Amino acid sequence: MNEQEFGFETQAIRNQLERTQFLEHSVPLYLTSSFVFEDAEDMRASFAEEKDRNIYSRYSNPNTNEFIDKVRKMEGAEAGFAFASGMAAVYSTFAALLQSGDHIVSASSVFGATHSLFINFFPKWGIETSYFDLTKPETIESFIKPNTKILFAESPTNPAVDIIDLELLGAIAKKHNLILIIDNCFATPYIQQPIKWGAHLVVHSATKLMDGQGRVLGGITVGEAELIQKIYLFSRLTGPSLSPFNAWVLSKSLETLAIRLDRHCENAMKVAEFLENHPNVNTVKYPFLKSHPQYEIAKKQMKLGGNIVAFEIKGGIEAGRAFLNKIKLCSLSPNLGDTRTIVTHPASTTHSKLTVEERLAVSITDGLVRVSVGLETVEDVIADLEQALY
Repeated sequence: MNEQEFGFETQAIRNQLERTQFLEHSVPLYLTSSFVFEDAEDMRASFAEEKDRNIYSRYSNPNTNEFIDKVRKMEGAEAGFAFASGMAAVYSTFAALLQSGDHIVSASSVFGATHSLFINFFPKWGIETSYFDLTKPETIESFIKPNTKILFAESPTNPAVDIIDLELLGAIAKKHNLILIIDNCFATPYIQQPIKWGAHLVVHSATKLMDGQGRVLGGITVGEAELIQKIYLFSRLTGPSLSPFNAWVLSKSLETLAIRLDRHCENAMKVAEFLENHPNVNTVKYPFLKSHPQYEIAKKQMKLGGNIVAFEIKGGIEAGRAFLNKIKLCSLSPNLGDTRTIVTHPASTTHSKLTVEERLAVSITDGLVRVSVGLETVEDVIADLEQALY
C-alpha cells in the first residue's frame, strides 16, 4: 500500500524515523547538541549542504525532523521548521520574509502577542501593519498597498472564535501576489488545511492542541519549500529552534490528535448548546452552531467545530470576574487546548490593557468568556459552568 494512500491517523502514527540497530518500536530521544563526521570531506560536504544530514541540533535533529515531517504531511505542505514556541514561529516567519519598508495586511482579531509584534516592534524596523475588519471581508483589498507583502489571519480567531473565508483570502493573495500566512492553531490540520484554500504558509502554536496536555512549549511553520528555506536560514542563525525532547513529546502527541479532537469537539458542541439556552448568557459563538455568523463558511472549510466556545455573560466585566471566582472544576489558565477544560475572561485579564473601543473592534465585549473545552466527562464540565453562572 502506497504511503500517500494512508489515512490521517495512520500517517500520524506510522510516520516515524527509521529504526536503529536496536529495532526499537517507539522512536528514541536524540538528546545531543551536535553530530560527528566520518572525515574531513564528509564534514566539508555537510556544511556545504551537499549532503542532507544533521550537523547541529540548532539546525536540525532527528526528533525535530520527525515532528516536522508529520505536520508537513498533515497540512499538505512541502517543508517546515519547528520552533521553541508558537510566538517564536510567528516572529521568525515574519522576520525572515520581511524587510524595512514592507507592509502587512492582517485580520483585526489576532493573538495579543502577535498584535504587539505588529504594533510595538515591527514599526521600529520600518514594517507597518494595517488591520481589516473580519466581518467586512469586502474591504480587504482596500488595505493593500504597493509595498504590501503578507496577508495574515487566524481562523478561528482568538478569543472570539470568528471564522474567515480562507478561499477568499487565497484568491486575494493570488490576485495581488501576496504571501498568505494562516495561523491554524485553533483548528489543527485534523480539522482544517489552509494550504488547500491557497495559503502559502501555516503557523501553529504546538503548545496548544498538538501537545494537548499542557506539558511542553513548541511551534511550527510549514508551507512552500522556497519560503521555508528563508525561514530556516534565518532561524538557524537566530536560534529559536525546538528542543529534541519537546519535539519527541509533540510527535508522540500527534499520534492521538485525531481521537482527542473528536472528543474535544463533541464535548464543545454540547457545552455550546447548553450555554445557548442559558438565561444568564447573551450570545454564544461556536463555529458549528447554526447561530454562528460565519456558520456556512465554517462548514465549508472545517471538518469539526474545534474545542473553543466563546460566550457573553450578562453583567459585563464584574459578572465575568464573579463567574471565574465561582468556577470549581475547570481551570483558570492562559493556556488552551488542554485535556482539562480552561476558562478565561479576556476583558479583565489577557486584554485588560486595551481600551473598551479597542476590545470591541476585535469582538471582545466586557462579558466575553472563552472556554477551552477539555476531555472530562462533559456533564461535569456543564455542571461547573452552570453553578458558576448563578
